[in-house]
Amino acid sequence: MTRFFMSAFIGTLGALLWSAGGYAISYQTNRVKFDVGGYGTVGIFEPNFEQPEFLGDFRLRTQLAYNITHYNTLGAVFMIDEDAVYEGDYWHEMFAFWHMKNIGRLEIGFTNSVAHKLGLGLPDVGGLRINHDSLLFRKIGLNSPVIADPEITNGSDTPRINIVSATHSNVQYGISVAGLGSDYDYEVDAGLKLKLSQAKMKYALSVGASFMSHPDDFSTDDFVPKTTADWRAQFYTGLNLQYNSWVFATTVRMIYDENPLNGVSDGIVVGSGLSYDILNYTVSATYMFSDVGVWHDGAKDYIQHTGIASFRYKYSRYVDGWTSVGMTKSDPFVSAGIRITF
Repeated sequence: MTRFFMSAFIGTLGALLWSAGGYAISYQTNRVKFDVGGYGTVGIFEPNFEQPEFLGDFRLRTQLAYNITHYNTLGAVFMIDEDAVYEGDYWHEMFAFWHMKNIGRLEIGFTNSVAHKLGLGLPDVGGLRINHDSLLFRKIGLNSPVIADPEITNGSDTPRINIVSATHSNVQYGISVAGLGSDYDYEVDAGLKLKLSQAKMKYALSVGASFMSHPDDFSTDDFVPKTTADWRAQFYTGLNLQYNSWVFATTVRMIYDENPLNGVSDGIVVGSGLSYDILNYTVSATYMFSDVGVWHDGAKDYIQHTGIASFRYKYSRYVDGWTSVGMTKSDPFVSAGIRITF
């Protein structure tokens, strides 16, 4: 009940701030800039085309930045979203940063890793948040574990240091280190993103890798068992191709646990999708394949196929409506809603 009222309060606050016009809050002087932004979504979700369920999602992000010089900026970020409230937390990200123009950025605090931030997701014009902390499997229910996130994720519950470069010659790269939490000894990851543009074509390639020592009852993938193992390694690559209004994306994420103790929670997830945008309309189709247990002899493989087709109508810059229809391995579903972006 507390989570419900918090979600309702933040969603209402976002709508009121948005109604003031433009960004929710934006304040700037010669040296200080403060911004608030995010979105709120309300809709319905019908598993097996039966009894509809309420679907709610939101994100509220604040950033305070102070320009020390033209080339150096100090700041802080606070972000809360529906997933954090669902887990009983009061933030999703909370960190300080130092941005050095033409050099890069240093982040310290509770935040996602570089491998995640430099990742490329799949087309998602619906409101089911399929690229991170998916709402789909939470609503439809599961008979077996599934890796739902196509990008590397190690969570933001543990203090982390991110170092990421500015973009030079179309390349951006970085490294992350975390190790003050109780869920593992330490974790390090790295990511790289390459962007190219040629005539009507745009290309983006992302590669990431992660190593975690002694995960202990650790989980950031919501729909697999918690992990206790000697170590965990992850690898990810994603590719986006854009031609005029067409966008094609494909991703591969592999997770391997050495000597897991609590049953298997590693495996592979492969996804691809296509979207097309014209005037105020966007359509997309996305497919994801998950296999949990593929790396371990004698372990059962849990295979999941997921297909989603979505349609979005942009009523204005800040308001749009969407609908999605799809199928998991055994369950069809339909969902629709309205999103306010501020």
